[in-house]
Amino acid sequence: MDIRGIFLVLSAAVMWGLIGVFTKFILAENVTALEIAFWRAMFAWVLFLAHAKYMKAIKVQRSDLPVLLSFGLVCVTAFYASYQLAIRDVGVALAAVLLYTAPAWVAFLSWLVLREAMNAAKIACVCMTVAGVACISLGPSLFSGNHIDFSMFGFAMGLVSGLTYALYYIFGKKYLHRYSTPTIFVYALPFGALFLLPFVDFVPKSPSTWALLFAMAAVTSYGAFSVYYAGLKRLDATHAAVIATFEPVVAAVAAFTLFGEHFGVWGYGGSMLVIAAVFLVILGGNRATRIQNGF
Repeated sequence: MDIRGIFLVLSAAVMWGLIGVFTKFILAENVTALEIAFWRAMFAWVLFLAHAKYMKAIKVQRSDLPVLLSFGLVCVTAFYASYQLAIRDVGVALAAVLLYTAPAWVAFLSWLVLREAMNAAKIACVCMTVAGVACISLGPSLFSGNHIDFSMFGFAMGLVSGLTYALYYIFGKKYLHRYSTPTIFVYALPFGALFLLPFVDFVPKSPSTWALLFAMAAVTSYGAFSVYYAGLKRLDATHAAVIATFEPVVAAVAAFTLFGEHFGVWGYGGSMLVIAAVFLVILGGNRATRIQNGF
């Protein structure tokens, strides 16, 4: 396996794992979750625009603009907003775990939209993910009788972030595979930010807050996607996806170290089920590919 490819994908996972850290520090400056999502999209757009201009890869077919607009609405507006709101309401670690319900959503949506077979591995992935989420959200109250202070809105936003993250795959496979990553985001990011705009309450910001917002966009959007796709050129998609599951580990360690966040036994058990489901569906898909290719 290509060591440089591993390093690149691992770097992307670390960058994505820092989304919650940036969010927590910026929220502490009285910037709302939705304003954070807006500036993350806009600053990342500036960087992707410069990249696309350098590549001379800005033009797209006019007939693809509605799809790019829809991608911006779902995978920028809804995804960026829901994930920031989840971090705000349920914390960095839990939001990252709920984000990684995405493979279960992918399995279901691939069957529903792309007509891909719903094999045993995918069904098991969905069941394990549902069980894991139930352990995280309901385990303490159902099995120990303890009442927990739990934000159902934040929990729902975490699940929405997983769903909209999964739609990156659906859009990419069905519609946007002809374009490079910078080209797609040149159109999707400003559309996504525009849809966020009516819901944003802008507040005055210090230079340090502006610096945090720009750094967040540069690291967790432009930087992470750039190094991830560079790593994909050196690794197969299965290995890259497995390595990327390091993201919730980074988020959990950062949340515990910086903010004192931790799960109970049911939370950790549910988290392990969700991450195990990720590995199962990825490795199951890799096995199916080998069989189709005659290996």
